[in-house]
Amino acid sequence: MENAVRILVVDDEERIRKLVRMYLERNAFEVVESEDGLDALNKALHDHYDLIVLDLMLPGMDGRKVCEEIRKKSDVPVIMLTASGDESSRIQGFELGADDYVVKPFSPRELVMRVKALLKRMHPVNEAAQGVGQVLSIMGLTVNMDARKVLVNNEEVALTPKEYELLCYLIQRPDKVFAREDLLRDVWNYQFFGDQRTVDTHVKRLREKLGRYSEKVANMIVTVWGVGYKFEVRE
Repeated sequence: MENAVRILVVDDEERIRKLVRMYLERNAFEVVESEDGLDALNKALHDHYDLIVLDLMLPGMDGRKVCEEIRKKSDVPVIMLTASGDESSRIQGFELGADDYVVKPFSPRELVMRVKALLKRMHPVNEAAQGVGQVLSIMGLTVNMDARKVLVNNEEVALTPKEYELLCYLIQRPDKVFAREDLLRDVWNYQFFGDQRTVDTHVKRLREKLGRYSEKVANMIVTVWGVGYKFEVRE
């Protein structure tokens, strides 16, 4: 399938891999399978994939470690699969760099919808940016929305898709305060009931990455205690 979107599906249960593969291929995606963590990590780091569907519990190397290692080298979108739906497991997945989280048993149609939604948000022109201008530069921070690149003091910063979307959303609305619920709805595009710490986790990671190049830039993402966050330009 020339020019098809490539998706790596990682799960130790063949039944689940085949089911996910069938639904993804029906939607014209090219699918590569892996059944253990070490093989998945090798594939992820040495081949090109547009998205990875990654089970949490895997032989060889568990999904948490696989995701953590992938994030050291790549910002490929990752959807984690898990049999555990508790909040702490979801938060841990997001802390390791996952972009979305699906709890087993899941609807294959819902998974396909989430795959499409995440890939759509990876499109070079961010929908929220339309009519705003495709390059924003503020105090050493440059966001090129056409190229999906973030520069701090002319150094490129590697962000995950969700970190990038969060930054774009805030930087286009300077000084406006957003509640966590607003950010979950507008940036994640659907509600994570009870998972408001997801926003805190992504803000923390975003600040850490920006702060490696400029503390001043990192501190432009301001916590508004008891409410949420805003992007504030400080002279």
